[in-house]
Parts: sequence; structure tokens; C-alpha cells
Amino acid sequence: MEEVLDGESNVRPGYVLLAGAVGFVVGELGASILVAAVATATKYPGGFTALASAARDPWWAGTLSLTGLWCGFVLAIIGATRVGGLRPWPHQWRLRVGDWRYVVLGVVAQFAIALAYRPFHLHDFNRPVTKLFGATSGAGFVLLALLTTVGAPVVEEWFFRGVIFRGLAELGSSLAQRFVVPTAVVLSAMVFAGAHGEPAQFVGLAALGVVLALVAWRTHRLAPSALTHLSFNAVAMVSVVAQRIH
Repeated sequence: MEEVLDGESNVRPGYVLLAGAVGFVVGELGASILVAAVATATKYPGGFTALASAARDPWWAGTLSLTGLWCGFVLAIIGATRVGGLRPWPHQWRLRVGDWRYVVLGVVAQFAIALAYRPFHLHDFNRPVTKLFGATSGAGFVLLALLTTVGAPVVEEWFFRGVIFRGLAELGSSLAQRFVVPTAVVLSAMVFAGAHGEPAQFVGLAALGVVLALVAWRTHRLAPSALTHLSFNAVAMVSVVAQRIH
């Protein structure tokens, strides 16, 4: 249990989780405001309302949405540290020679989840990818690919595993010790899946969230879970590129 819980009296898990919740709300609002402002400035047909319901977003909409959301995540990370007293893990972003195995883990997780979904033939399963990349090409496509493949794993791991997972683990520190980590793993995974707002992908994202939380817990670092997340997303991106080529 010492691997997750700081054991410091100044850690206030309620404030850590509050910082996470506020940061997420601020990020969602910020994303909407940024997209709405640019939609108005560029006189996007139908305005923000039409853009919100569009099947395919222009590249700038996806970029601004991620930027606004991540700004909220950064505020949550700062709040969890300064107000919640949650100290970063020592060397949490340091890479080690053996971390290549987490790249493999992400690839395996992507294929395993894809295979698990295959028998169900879900109609809306690819909707998020289509909405984000469907109307994007050239430099805009490259920018979005970098943001989702490299940027998202870093920011999301710091927020969901570095703040939400650890906050939940600290919140349960007064309970029976053997239930603390499993509960935090499951709850943080569900928050991770729900935050994506894609019902069809909820189970798969929750499964990925469990894997990422376990990696963070076992390694006491965020770099391994970020590498797992990165390679998971990279496989999906390769699939998107391959479909465009063909």
C-alpha cells in the first residue's frame, strides 16, 4: 500500500478529488468556449450548434477541444498539489531501460480490446475517430495525430492516474487496506472511461483504465502508464492511416 499512498498527514484526498472535478469541468467549458469563439470568428456554417452535431469536425475544432480540456487538467494537477497536498511520485516521469515492455503492453491491450468488441459489430464504435479525423488532412491531420498519440497519453495519465487514481486511493486509506487499491483502480478506470463520453467504447476504455492504473500502482511512476497509453493510441492511429491509404 505504501506504493500508492503517500502516508503524509498533509495530503487531503477530498481536495485532490475536488481539484480533479473542478479541473475537468473547467476544461470542458474552456474547450466549448474556444471552439465557439473560433466558429463565430470564421463564420462556420450553422455556428457552434451545427459544429457540435457535425459528424466530422474541422481540424481546428479537435485541436481547440483538446487544448481547452487539457488546460483544465493542468489546473487540476496544480490544485491537487498545492491545495490537496498531493506530492508527485519521485522520478514519476523518468524512463528506464526496461520500460519498453509497456510499449508492448499497450499494443497487446489494443488488439485484445478490439478482438473483444468484434463479435458485437457496434454501429457507433468508430464514430469518435470519424468525427475527429474524418474531415482532416495534411498538416491538420498530422497535428491531431501528434496530439492524440503523444499529447493525450502524457496529460491524461498525469490527470487520471496522477490525480484521480491517487486521490481515490488516499480517500480510502482509512478503510480495510486490502480494498483500497482495487477500489481506486476500478473507480478511476470508470471515471476515465466516462470522461470520454462515448457509451459504445465505455467498457473497452474502462478495461484500458484498469490496466493503466495497475501499471501506475506497480511501478510508482507515470512514465510506464503513459508509454502503455501511447502505444495503445499509436496502434489505433496506424489503423486510421492504413484506412486512408487504401
